[in-house]
Amino acid sequence: MSQFEQDTAVERIAENRWRGEFHPGVRIGTAVNGGYVLAVIGRALQSALPHRDPLSINAFYLAPTGLGPVDIVIEPLQAGKGTTFASASLYQEGQLKVRATAAYTDLQLLRGEDWCGAEPPSAPAFAETRPLERGFLEIHDRIDIRLTTGQELFETGKKPGTGEFVAWLRHQDGAAIDSVDLLMFSDIMPPPPFSLFGAFGWVPTVELTVQCRRIPAPGPLLGRLVSRHLSSGIIEADGDFWDSEGQLVALSRQTMKVRLPA
Repeated sequence: MSQFEQDTAVERIAENRWRGEFHPGVRIGTAVNGGYVLAVIGRALQSALPHRDPLSINAFYLAPTGLGPVDIVIEPLQAGKGTTFASASLYQEGQLKVRATAAYTDLQLLRGEDWCGAEPPSAPAFAETRPLERGFLEIHDRIDIRLTTGQELFETGKKPGTGEFVAWLRHQDGAAIDSVDLLMFSDIMPPPPFSLFGAFGWVPTVELTVQCRRIPAPGPLLGRLVSRHLSSGIIEADGDFWDSEGQLVALSRQTMKVRLPA
């Protein structure tokens, strides 16, 4: 098993109830990364449902989570030939922490027309880039993040002011990226408000939606995360993620709170 598979493993403990554990190595400061939390939920849904891949999953984060055991209660909603719908509630120490609703399918069986009105972001080849310094955040020991847009913030402290980051992404152990992995990678890049105000601390996620379109080809992902509107301390972030062959594999949108130091 890869490190990510170990870190997101779940076991069935009762009907429609699954147990996982949040492990060291997945935190932003003291808080567990929201994308990793969603991936553990996604793993439980994958284990419980007849289809293996998240097509679309939407989660609301009611309270921060910490390291340790979690329970995930799955409620099947409707099952069709190609798509299954379900909700999932994640509890830690008896408190409801996250509520998600998802549609699952088998991505490799999808057939239909293709059209794309956007191109992958312009970026140097993965081999020509440098990873963020390991140890800067705990999660960098698990994920290799190589910024190609906005990297000056972490190299010189200069704030780009663009509301955008572009980066190559992969597991540190080189493991293949599957559909559940995309749930974590959707929330692993620096939040766009950092480009405006500097790396000031935690930007808590209120809500996160991820759409998965394809199983990625072998190799790293190229991700782009962009914010356009900051209003009364609330900001959105839109992400698009492309595999090593230039295929769109996932889209994301999240709502975050911008909490600047006093």
